[in-house]
Amino acid sequence: MAGLRQRLSESTRAFREIARNRELRKLQAALAGSITGEWGFLVAIAVYANAKGGAGAVSLVLVLRWIAAALTASWLAYLADRFRRERVMLGADISRAVAMSLMALVAFGDGPAWIVYALATFMAVASKTFRPAQAALLPRLAQTPEELTAANVTSTAIESVGSFLGPALGGLLLSVSSVGWVFVADAATLVWSALLVVQIRAPAAEEAPPREGALREALAGYRALGSERDARLIVFLYWCQTFVAGALRVLIVVTALDLLGIGESGLGFLTAATGVGGIVGVGIAFALVGRKRLANDFGLGLILIGAGLGLVGVWPTEVGALLLMGVFGIGNTLVDVSGVTLMQRAVRDEVLGRVFGALESLLVAGLAAGALVTPVAIDWIGTRATLIVIGALLPVLTMLLWARLRTIDARASIPTERIELLRANPIFAPLPPATIEHLATRLVPRRVASGDPVFRQGDRGDHFYVVENGHVEVEIDGERVSDLWPGEAFGEIALLRDVPRTATVTALEDSTLLGLDRDEFIAAVTGHAPSREVADSVIAQRLASLSGVAAV
Repeated sequence: MAGLRQRLSESTRAFREIARNRELRKLQAALAGSITGEWGFLVAIAVYANAKGGAGAVSLVLVLRWIAAALTASWLAYLADRFRRERVMLGADISRAVAMSLMALVAFGDGPAWIVYALATFMAVASKTFRPAQAALLPRLAQTPEELTAANVTSTAIESVGSFLGPALGGLLLSVSSVGWVFVADAATLVWSALLVVQIRAPAAEEAPPREGALREALAGYRALGSERDARLIVFLYWCQTFVAGALRVLIVVTALDLLGIGESGLGFLTAATGVGGIVGVGIAFALVGRKRLANDFGLGLILIGAGLGLVGVWPTEVGALLLMGVFGIGNTLVDVSGVTLMQRAVRDEVLGRVFGALESLLVAGLAAGALVTPVAIDWIGTRATLIVIGALLPVLTMLLWARLRTIDARASIPTERIELLRANPIFAPLPPATIEHLATRLVPRRVASGDPVFRQGDRGDHFYVVENGHVEVEIDGERVSDLWPGEAFGEIALLRDVPRTATVTALEDSTLLGLDRDEFIAAVTGHAPSREVADSVIAQRLASLSGVAAV
């Protein structure tokens, strides 16, 4: 009980910090406008397409949007790493507002439907540009790991409420006006989002990476995912979750109309139950913010999703299905919050936008795959068996991979002292909190016995070191030039100047060092302009203090 009270206290404190963080408030309010407009638009475009060409036209619009988003998300997400992320969001808002206004004009003038369909497809592409930029910007605005998790909980809550509010407002407008006016109203929500985004003052952006070939830029997000073991596991399970979500798009219709026979109104209730479960899940995620076991919560969410779907096949009643769809929604929220936060922590900031773009493409592909496979499965084994088999997929995979999920949590449980050690170092001080936390997860302890060398002059530089405890000395050409104590660091010159070690470092007593791999160090420091400037200044001061003699 005491542990629960402590977690709730930490969660409340994290949300209070969000409320005090003006830039985060503006970002979240902008997301609310974007999400509300997007969901309201989906209702309007479905009504418009149905009036113009029936169910076939509605299906065509959906397929076009999915395909366009899947093919372009990973390419366009490069913009979120090349340019300031708030500017990318602003461009997405303005372009969507213009597209929505053009659709309104076509609807009012009874113009060609293909123009509206083309603009609707463009909307899907622009939306997939906004969300990766927003998700990648969050870690730069959050001040602590708990605040980052709380911000993701808030984002998920906004999406859940927006999925209700947008269609509700769209339906209300349709009852008293025409589709064109819904397009106008949705454009207004996007203008609202743009007005907030333009006011965001994010920390200094990292230096733009050098330009590479178009294909390499498009694949950078996938390469980053492939190089991070933890990220690969999360993405694989995340993809499986969207596969099941895509299957639900088909199964929920068949379950309501054929298996349960509760008609179209019952279908609406089942869909609403999923949304209500999502909102309940936000409350549960709020309580888990201070727990620091995100991978564990991710696995729990996957199990709830699978159980919510699979048990409908075991308990095919109207009440049971409503309750289980709520369980599905709870699991979905836990997966979204923990999955996004884990990705933000596992991936370097300079490619984070492209990683989220790659993730968007993979998740859309997962939705499509689930929707395509499910009708075949229903024809082959029946509705109830399909519910059970597809529902069992996530719990089975999660249990098989549970040990690896626990390992992720173990690696992510970084002592606060290590984060503070990095934050106190002038080279790392300018970095965003999430980046410092990411580096802290990559620190590898190295114990050096008294009298043993850490490295020798002329060795190849492969690590940057921070003294956690103990005492080391620095020698150049056999002459002792300085001593280093806990909190002090060394090894940056060989890494940043790409030269052999220019000194010998030896432990004067049993010492513990925290080593940071060369690639991680260089990527963090050189990818962030203020940090690189400080590093150059530190190197200059170190060399000057040695009267021109090469240092560590």
